[in-house]
Amino acid sequence: MVRGIRGATTVNSNDAQEIREVTQELLQMILKENALSPEDLVSVIFTVTPDLNADFPASSARAIGWQLVPLLCSTEIPVPNALPFCIRVLIHVNTNLTQSEIRHIFLRNAAILRKDLVDTDS
Repeated sequence: MVRGIRGATTVNSNDAQEIREVTQELLQMILKENALSPEDLVSVIFTVTPDLNADFPASSARAIGWQLVPLLCSTEIPVPNALPFCIRVLIHVNTNLTQSEIRHIFLRNAAILRKDLVDTDS
Protein backbone atom coordinates (compact mmCIF):
# COMPACT_ATOMS: atom_id res chain seq x y z
CA MET A 1 0.00 0.00 0.00
CA VAL A 2 1.21 3.50 -0.77
CA ARG A 3 1.05 6.09 2.03
CA GLY A 4 2.13 9.70 2.30
CA ILE A 5 4.41 10.98 5.04
CA ARG A 6 4.70 14.70 5.74
CA GLY A 7 7.59 16.51 7.28
CA ALA A 8 9.08 19.97 7.59
CA THR A 9 11.98 21.77 9.15
CA THR A 10 13.50 25.24 9.15
CA VAL A 11 16.90 26.81 8.73
CA ASN A 12 18.23 30.04 10.18
CA SER A 13 19.36 31.50 6.86
CA ASN A 14 19.59 30.87 3.12
CA ASP A 15 22.80 28.84 3.47
CA ALA A 16 23.46 25.79 1.25
CA GLN A 17 25.30 23.81 3.93
CA GLU A 18 22.57 24.40 6.52
CA ILE A 19 19.86 23.46 4.00
CA ARG A 20 21.71 20.18 3.28
CA GLU A 21 22.24 19.35 6.95
CA VAL A 22 18.70 19.99 8.18
CA THR A 23 17.13 18.32 5.15
CA GLN A 24 19.21 15.19 5.68
CA GLU A 25 18.34 15.20 9.39
CA LEU A 26 14.62 15.42 8.54
CA LEU A 27 14.75 12.66 5.91
CA GLN A 28 16.75 10.28 8.08
CA MET A 29 14.39 10.85 11.02
CA ILE A 30 11.34 10.15 8.84
CA LEU A 31 12.87 6.84 7.71
CA LYS A 32 13.89 5.87 11.23
CA GLU A 33 10.58 6.77 12.89
CA ASN A 34 8.64 4.82 10.25
CA ALA A 35 11.06 1.85 10.00
CA LEU A 36 11.63 2.48 6.28
CA SER A 37 14.55 2.19 3.89
CA PRO A 38 15.18 4.00 0.58
CA GLU A 39 13.87 0.87 -1.20
CA ASP A 40 10.42 1.63 0.27
CA LEU A 41 10.25 5.12 -1.25
CA VAL A 42 7.99 5.73 -4.25
CA SER A 43 8.63 9.46 -4.77
CA VAL A 44 9.39 12.64 -2.86
CA ILE A 45 8.17 16.21 -3.30
CA PHE A 46 10.06 19.02 -1.58
CA THR A 47 8.92 22.61 -1.28
CA VAL A 48 10.87 25.54 0.08
CA THR A 49 9.72 28.99 1.01
CA PRO A 50 10.68 31.72 -1.51
CA ASP A 51 13.50 32.91 0.79
CA LEU A 52 15.44 29.65 0.23
CA ASN A 53 17.34 29.22 -3.03
CA ALA A 54 20.91 28.38 -1.99
CA ASP A 55 20.49 24.64 -2.64
CA PHE A 56 17.99 22.02 -3.78
CA PRO A 57 16.67 19.79 -0.96
CA ALA A 58 16.69 16.94 -3.50
CA SER A 59 20.50 17.18 -3.60
CA SER A 60 20.51 16.42 0.12
CA ALA A 61 18.47 13.27 -0.50
CA ARG A 62 20.81 12.13 -3.26
CA ALA A 63 23.78 12.61 -0.91
CA ILE A 64 22.29 10.10 1.57
CA GLY A 65 21.71 7.41 -1.03
CA TRP A 66 18.36 8.20 -2.59
CA GLN A 67 19.75 8.07 -6.17
CA LEU A 68 16.92 5.95 -7.61
CA VAL A 69 14.05 7.74 -5.90
CA PRO A 70 12.12 10.22 -8.10
CA LEU A 71 12.56 13.64 -6.45
CA LEU A 72 10.98 17.01 -7.20
CA CYS A 73 11.59 20.48 -5.75
CA SER A 74 9.24 23.44 -5.91
CA THR A 75 8.69 26.82 -4.29
CA GLU A 76 5.97 27.11 -1.66
CA ILE A 77 3.12 29.59 -2.23
CA PRO A 78 4.28 32.98 -0.83
CA VAL A 79 1.45 33.44 1.67
CA PRO A 80 1.85 36.64 3.73
CA ASN A 81 3.16 35.98 7.26
CA ALA A 82 3.90 32.31 6.50
CA LEU A 83 6.71 30.56 8.36
CA PRO A 84 10.01 31.69 6.73
CA PHE A 85 13.07 29.59 5.87
CA CYS A 86 10.98 26.42 5.75
CA ILE A 87 11.63 23.15 3.92
CA ARG A 88 8.62 20.86 3.52
CA VAL A 89 8.50 17.30 2.24
CA LEU A 90 5.84 14.83 1.15
CA ILE A 91 7.20 11.30 0.84
CA HIS A 92 5.18 8.56 -0.87
CA VAL A 93 6.13 5.14 0.52
CA ASN A 94 5.24 1.50 0.11
CA THR A 95 4.33 0.33 3.61
CA ASN A 96 2.01 -1.87 5.61
CA LEU A 97 1.59 0.88 8.22
CA THR A 98 -1.90 2.29 8.64
CA GLN A 99 -2.47 6.03 8.36
CA SER A 100 -2.71 6.26 12.15
CA GLU A 101 0.64 4.47 12.52
CA ILE A 102 2.53 6.84 10.20
CA ARG A 103 4.88 9.21 12.04
CA HIS A 104 4.98 12.66 10.44
CA ILE A 105 8.05 14.67 11.47
CA PHE A 106 8.12 18.44 12.05
CA LEU A 107 11.39 19.83 13.40
CA ARG A 108 12.60 23.18 14.70
CA ASN A 109 10.23 26.08 14.04
CA ALA A 110 8.22 23.90 11.64
CA ALA A 111 6.69 22.13 14.65
CA ILE A 112 4.09 24.94 14.72
CA LEU A 113 2.77 23.90 11.29
CA ARG A 114 1.10 20.72 12.51
CA LYS A 115 0.95 20.72 16.29
CA ASP A 116 -1.60 17.95 16.00
CA LEU A 117 1.01 15.64 14.45
CA VAL A 118 4.03 16.54 16.59
CA ASP A 119 4.89 14.01 19.28
CA THR A 120 6.04 16.07 22.25
CA ASP A 121 7.10 12.94 24.16
CA SER A 122 10.07 12.19 21.88
